[in-house]
Amino acid sequence: MIILECLTDAGLAAVAAVGFAAISRPTKRIAVMAGLLAAFGHMSRFLLLQAHVGIASASLWAGLIISFCSMPIARKCHTPAEMFVFPALLPMIPGMFAYKAILATLQFLNTAGTPEGQKVLASFVYNGLTAFFIMCALAIGAILPLLLFHREAPLGRALQRFGGSNNTPL
Repeated sequence: MIILECLTDAGLAAVAAVGFAAISRPTKRIAVMAGLLAAFGHMSRFLLLQAHVGIASASLWAGLIISFCSMPIARKCHTPAEMFVFPALLPMIPGMFAYKAILATLQFLNTAGTPEGQKVLASFVYNGLTAFFIMCALAIGAILPLLLFHREAPLGRALQRFGGSNNTPL
């Protein structure tokens, strides 16, 4: 049962990523790769959530996985890795948490100063901070490998010199 849920989650993420990638009018190859990366990253996050890892931590790992996997694909396709990474991450944006935070804000305006207002305020804080930390985790997970290991990055150049080859790292 969990395998079916995982595959469904991955498939829906792939469809969403291809849709988001279509905004920039990519080639079919880029759109397919973005979809595969989204499926793989979303599946990774799903499995981590099933293992009782927090959603922000699972999102960080999923972002790292997507970013690291995009680098060799980008090199092979002669395309910037960002063309794959950002559409693949978009299905993981915490829209429900952000929606609940905004809804709680509007409800709080009507219930301020009452016991129910404290519950609504707690809901706002929880959902708002959860959305914020998920977004931060996705951004860090996506950008950190690209900054550290890209062939023009200082660490990437050092790794290239250390390896003694003209190939780019990762």
